[in-house]
Amino acid sequence: MSRRHICYLTGTRADFGLMASTLQRIEQHPALDLSLIVTGMHLSEQFGFTAREVEAAGFDIQSRIPCDMRHVDGAQMAVNIAVVLQGCVQSLMVRRPDLLLVLGDRGEMLAATLAAVHLGIPVAHVHGGERSGTIDESVRHAISKLAHIHLVSTVQARERLIQMGELSEYIHVVGAPGLDGLTALELPDRSSLCCSAGLDPEGRVALLVFHPVLQEAASAGEQMRVVAQALRNSGYQVLALMPNADAGNEAVREVLESARAADFVLKTHLPRADFLAWMACVDVMIGNSSSGIIEAASFGTPVVNVGSRQNMRERNANVHDVPIDSHSLGLALRQVSIRDKGPYQNIYGDGRAADRIAELLAHVPLSPSMLDKCNAY
Repeated sequence: MSRRHICYLTGTRADFGLMASTLQRIEQHPALDLSLIVTGMHLSEQFGFTAREVEAAGFDIQSRIPCDMRHVDGAQMAVNIAVVLQGCVQSLMVRRPDLLLVLGDRGEMLAATLAAVHLGIPVAHVHGGERSGTIDESVRHAISKLAHIHLVSTVQARERLIQMGELSEYIHVVGAPGLDGLTALELPDRSSLCCSAGLDPEGRVALLVFHPVLQEAASAGEQMRVVAQALRNSGYQVLALMPNADAGNEAVREVLESARAADFVLKTHLPRADFLAWMACVDVMIGNSSSGIIEAASFGTPVVNVGSRQNMRERNANVHDVPIDSHSLGLALRQVSIRDKGPYQNIYGDGRAADRIAELLAHVPLSPSMLDKCNAY
C-alpha cells in the first residue's frame, strides 16, 4: 500500500507553532508522507524570517511563495491572496499531494484551499466552525465551505459546521493542536526568565500580543496606545510581541517602539517554547491573540482579552473580555493578580490532537465523490 502524501501550507510563526507537534506526528506515521509550502510572514525579514525555524525542524519544504509584506493594507492583503493562489497552483501541480492540510482563517490558507479544490485535491481544515467576528470569521467559514474533512476543536464547532450544511460524517472533534505537549513542557523558573529580558521578577509582568483588525485598521495605532498606557498606569512591566502582517500593523509597531523605553521589552518573534514559557510565568496575558483564548488556560494564566478580534469565540474561565477604553482596561488590570492562576479545565481539548489527526489523515477514505460537495440540507 502506497503512503499517503499530505501537504501543509504555513504562512506565520503562529500556525507553524500550533501545528508543529501534529506535523511531526504526520511525518512519523508509517502510512503518511509530509511536505510543506512556506509563504507569508515566514519569508519576511521584517517579521523575523521564521522560515528558518521550519528549515531547522527538518521538514520537506515543497515550495516557497514570497509575498510583499513591506506596507500591508487591505488591498495588499487581497493581492497577496492572489500571489499565494498562483504559487500554490504551480506547486500543487508539480507535486500533487493526496490531501492538503490547512489551519484557521488567514488569507493564505484560503488561497491554498482554492488552488487545491480546483485541482481536484481534497482539503482537511483544522479549527473550522469557530466564531471570532471580523474578517477572520468570514475567511474561516469560507475555507470550511470549500474543505472536505473538518478537524475541529470543540463539540460546538462541530455543531456549527453541521448547521452550515457540512456532512456530519466528515466532521471530527480532535481538540486544539496548540494544546499538545503543554503539560510535558519543562518550563524555566520565573526569576531566570524575567532576568533574561531585563525585567524584575518581583514586579508584575504582562505578556502583550495585539494584532490589528482589518475593519479597524485606521484606529489600530490608537487602540494600541490606549492598551499600552493602561499597562503603564497599572504598573506592569511588559514583554510585547510585534503584530502580524495585517492592515494597521505599522501603526501598532510605531506605538510599541515608542513604548520600548518604558518597561516594554519588544520581540519580533519568540520560538514556540519561549512563547509558552512566558505565557506560563506572567501575571497576566493581554491583547487579542487566540493563544490567550485557547492555550493560556492550560497554564492557569489570567487573560485580559481586548476589543473585537476574538468576538464570540468559546472562552475558558480565565478570560476577561474588556473593551478598549482606559477605564475598563485599568479596572481589569488592577483586578487580575497571581491569585487568579488556575488550574482551569481547558474546553479546547486534552492535548492529544496530533495523534487523532495523524490517524484520521492516514485512514479517512478519499473517494472521488468527496470532491462533489453539496450542502446536507
